[in-house]
Amino acid sequence: MKKSKLYAGLLAPLVAFTGIWVAAHINRSWWTLTNNAISDLGKLGLPYNWILNGSLVATAILGIYYATGLLEHAKNLVERTGIWIFVVALVFLGLIGLFPEGTSPHYYVSWAFFLISALGIAVTGVGFLISGEKKLCGFTLMLLAIGVPLAFWAKGHFQGVAVAELISAITIAIWHYGVLFSVARKVQ
Repeated sequence: MKKSKLYAGLLAPLVAFTGIWVAAHINRSWWTLTNNAISDLGKLGLPYNWILNGSLVATAILGIYYATGLLEHAKNLVERTGIWIFVVALVFLGLIGLFPEGTSPHYYVSWAFFLISALGIAVTGVGFLISGEKKLCGFTLMLLAIGVPLAFWAKGHFQGVAVAELISAITIAIWHYGVLFSVARKVQ
């Protein structure tokens, strides 16, 4: 894998979380983690909404570029299929930034990102098992077994969905970095 693709993978979650943090900091007078959605920070008409929306689009582009390198290392069809599903999820992440809160597609692209991400991660995990990558498969299953129920629990226990979204995003990022570092060790 090209080093540029590894660096893109390294940067992608950092860009997203930095954008979320900066947007939340700018809007701290009204935005709270427990009462809002992360998307509230990028809604139409909000000053500086481009910070969140731009970071999501940039993250999607970096993530897709990285995923093209990941495809080069996939060992079987199931693993490649899972990565392609995850690429589709990243397209929806970019669409969240292009169709921010206040546009009609926003709700659908947001849900699609989270649901398709989970599916892509699960399918890739099965691919890891088939290719003999038992540790990566176990890592994937453990994250899904913890992250998905925890996100649904948070969705039911807080007024806003930002906590559930953040749990999901952190779960995705942890999986992403686990796979990235595994691939990086093999490349070097």
